[in-house]
Amino acid sequence: MEKQIQNIGIIGAGTMGSGIAQVAATAGCLVKLFDTNQAALDKAKAALEKILNRLIEKGRIDADEKNRIQGNIQYVNALKELADADLTIEAIIETLDIKKSVFQELESYVSETSIIASNTSSLSIASIAASLQRPERCIGIHFFNPAPLMKLVEVIPAVQTSQTVLDTCVSEIARWKKVVAVAKDTPGFIVNRVARPFYGEALRIYEEGIADFATIDWAMKTIGGFRMGPFELMDFIGNDINYTVTETVFNAFYQDPRYKPSFTQQRYSQAGYLGRKSGRGYYHYTDEGVDNAFAKANPNTDKAIGNQIFDRVLVMLINEAADALFWNVGSASAIDNAMTKGVNYPKGLLSWADEKGIDWCVSKMDALYDEYHEDRYRCSPLLRRMNTANKKFF
Repeated sequence: MEKQIQNIGIIGAGTMGSGIAQVAATAGCLVKLFDTNQAALDKAKAALEKILNRLIEKGRIDADEKNRIQGNIQYVNALKELADADLTIEAIIETLDIKKSVFQELESYVSETSIIASNTSSLSIASIAASLQRPERCIGIHFFNPAPLMKLVEVIPAVQTSQTVLDTCVSEIARWKKVVAVAKDTPGFIVNRVARPFYGEALRIYEEGIADFATIDWAMKTIGGFRMGPFELMDFIGNDINYTVTETVFNAFYQDPRYKPSFTQQRYSQAGYLGRKSGRGYYHYTDEGVDNAFAKANPNTDKAIGNQIFDRVLVMLINEAADALFWNVGSASAIDNAMTKGVNYPKGLLSWADEKGIDWCVSKMDALYDEYHEDRYRCSPLLRRMNTANKKFF
């Protein structure tokens, strides 16, 4: 039987934590946003005021709705204030030991049936759960930034998580008007695993001298229909952050060459070329605005080169999505929803595979393997089986 959820605790008043608080409060939950730093709480409260005023200006909400949302959130600086939470979601630094320590303290305050969740993007939920006296109450609930705008939420049960906790969280997050993708507790879950080739293969194409940053971005946006090119997106995320995620996934998969980090990205990070936040990444950013960086870039718009780039990155993404399905990381619909709703891909990758043809995917992967003879380019067994059986994903 699913547990009734009304009181929500949020640990961490940064951008993600305050965003999740807004989502829960908008859905009618009573939220307590906790942070030890009073300045962070004050900043979160001021930021919400600004966001809600902007929504009023756009006609999305009225003053009564603004007051209702604000009235549903309390700002607290003592963890024991979350004692009455039916569900607590942690959104703090991505350090396992710190998360475990916070969860152990939290468990001493909350009821035996209270659910404890982590918003981690890549850490093992099983490891976090193991720190609790009641590990069956622990689960991953991974929002995407900005939480109020991004539709996707990955829900990740650990091997210890009870079915009741999973069912309750799926129902509750859906009630918050989010698209839920249930993912297996494996490195990167769905999105951060499947998206690796978008960055990694683009960097590889650059390192081979096939094309420069601007040309690769042009190909993925103009031919592929992606909202941002890989280098533009890495600059937006931050090269240091993106590199660390890649390195984490690579090590978590026992150095599988498919996730091998790039020396180019490592060197750019070491040089302090972090992207927008540092004023320089793969592009230069000035006070004229970030768009100026791309206006000054001069891509080679030769369509043959563009198609070569796009096809190579796309088939690597499709192969990764197929392998995630092969290893039961998520269902086909969960994987496609994750990529369209979580990172705004123009199409679900498995649907894209159906459209291009499974035989096209297999032949492209085999051609890459024949050229490089690297395990990085091994074709997913699922694609090969489907091609033999003349099947589609949907």
